[in-house]
Amino acid sequence: MTNDTKKAQDLAELSTEEKLKFIYEMQLVDSEIDKIRILRGELPLEVQDLEDEIAGLQTRVSNLLEEMKQLEDSVQKKKNEIVDSNALIKKYQDQQMNVRNNREYDSLSKEIEFQTLEIELSEKRIREFTQQLEEKSLLESESKALLDERTGDLEEKKNELNSIVSETQKEEEELKSRSENYVNLIEPRLLTAYKRIRKNARNGLAVVPVERDACGGCFNKIPPQRQLDIRSRKKIIVCEYCGRILVDSDIASDEVTKV
Repeated sequence: MTNDTKKAQDLAELSTEEKLKFIYEMQLVDSEIDKIRILRGELPLEVQDLEDEIAGLQTRVSNLLEEMKQLEDSVQKKKNEIVDSNALIKKYQDQQMNVRNNREYDSLSKEIEFQTLEIELSEKRIREFTQQLEEKSLLESESKALLDERTGDLEEKKNELNSIVSETQKEEEELKSRSENYVNLIEPRLLTAYKRIRKNARNGLAVVPVERDACGGCFNKIPPQRQLDIRSRKKIIVCEYCGRILVDSDIASDEVTKV
């Protein structure tokens, strides 16, 4: 007989009362784990959000620096073009001193006019690039300041989270271990139902006791006959309103089995 077969046989031999007791005790353990996670609150999500925002800011700063470098290169290129144009103007002006006719003079004049326009265009482009450079430099400074601020926030949130985790880690690990042990004591079909109900329940309660003749989860009244069936512990009964597994208040007050 394999271990899985033996385990399935052992689980099949458990009484309904034992199944109810184990599933309720698992719920108690899981609820304690939930409380620890509630204590941490939104901190894990806040840390993740800050890490994502910081990654985005780092990318933005990197992109801005690259764009600024390209603008600086463009400004320098235009300055070099102005130098070249001025050199050509000087060359054409010198050539005008030695022309043989008006046609050659006019041709050189047109070249000088063209290079003058090229200089004006380059100067205009330099002004545009310089303005863009100033705007991006301002954005880069603002982004760096925000990055520093968010990095400080992240450090603070991480320290806060680590403090809470260090205080509760040992307890949570012990509770997780106990919860995992109950998994081996509960038949797969019931365990699947428990996990499904827990996932859909706002407060994580899948197994609740009957309290003051009402479901301990949704607080709807339970008929007397149904309460008798629950107290008999002969079958698994769920709330007809919220679908949670119901146990009687006596089993809920029994001493928890240490697993």
